Amino acid sequence: MAAAAAAALESWQAAAPRKRRSAARRPRRREAAPRGPEAEFESDSGVVLRRIWEAEKDLFISDFWSSALETINRCLTKHLEQLKAPVGTLSDIFGNLHLDSLPEESDVATDSIPRETLVTGTCHLKCVCYGIGNFATCIVARNQLTFLLLLLEKCQIPRSHCWVYDPLFSQLEIEVLNTLGVTVLSENEEGKRSIRGEPTIFYMLHCGTALYNNLLWSNWSVDALSKMVIIGNSFKGLEERLLARILQKNYPYIAKILKGLEELEFPQTSQYMDIFNDTSVHWFPVQKLEQLSIDIWEFREEPDYQDCEDLEIIRNKREDPSATD
Repeated sequence: MAAAAAAALESWQAAAPRKRRSAARRPRRREAAPRGPEAEFESDSGVVLRRIWEAEKDLFISDFWSSALETINRCLTKHLEQLKAPVGTLSDIFGNLHLDSLPEESDVATDSIPRETLVTGTCHLKCVCYGIGNFATCIVARNQLTFLLLLLEKCQIPRSHCWVYDPLFSQLEIEVLNTLGVTVLSENEEGKRSIRGEPTIFYMLHCGTALYNNLLWSNWSVDALSKMVIIGNSFKGLEERLLARILQKNYPYIAKILKGLEELEFPQTSQYMDIFNDTSVHWFPVQKLEQLSIDIWEFREEPDYQDCEDLEIIRNKREDPSATD
């Protein structure tokens, strides 16, 4: 089946790197994958699944995975304590991943779901993933997807409780994601998803700044933000890279929340430097959020980005009310 990416759409691009970082650590631009040597495999979902399985095995035994997991664990431990998780929930969530649970290659090649996950304990996290890219043809995107799959299992999040979206997904990639058991969104939310009171991890690697700004706007309250964790571009890095007036004008919700969050950077290893660079785990302590001024919370204007010259987001197509048939 043809798997050409949506050519008419521009991609979510990676935010510019921190000035103090070397060129080797710059986030990759989120572009449609070129038709390179791997393109021949686009017509075979079994091969794509097998490549995901192989990437997952390599990631699982890497020093990067264990270090990144420790970073996420430190953040989620505080986050779950904030949600008043009962004693024992943390050990349930972070103690059940075993290497021998990896699927057999023959299972993946026959399109079966590589791994099932079950919720234990009483803290039911959900997950939303934006902008992962063309994993069928791009090694960077495929490694980011495998990290997501391992994270879901480690956090005991059923794959059916993980929603994914990228406007560049090919039909083959959608079929592969369905086979993996995650829920593929049919519409571009532009990041404007309310968590509706449900604790949620947002996995948004190398997405455009507007996407993070939209997400914050959609959940602009102490209650909602305190239930969220964002794994994505470093907010500290955004503050360093952008002029203060540009950040405040174009991305006001990011600018306003900087004093209301805690951030832990992902570790950097040579093997995955170009894949997970400039990535941090963010969470929002209630104590910090409550210290922000009332004026900050009263500002709830929806972002429009009319004057933003470099908008790193694919806009949702909306019908023009003035258009005629």
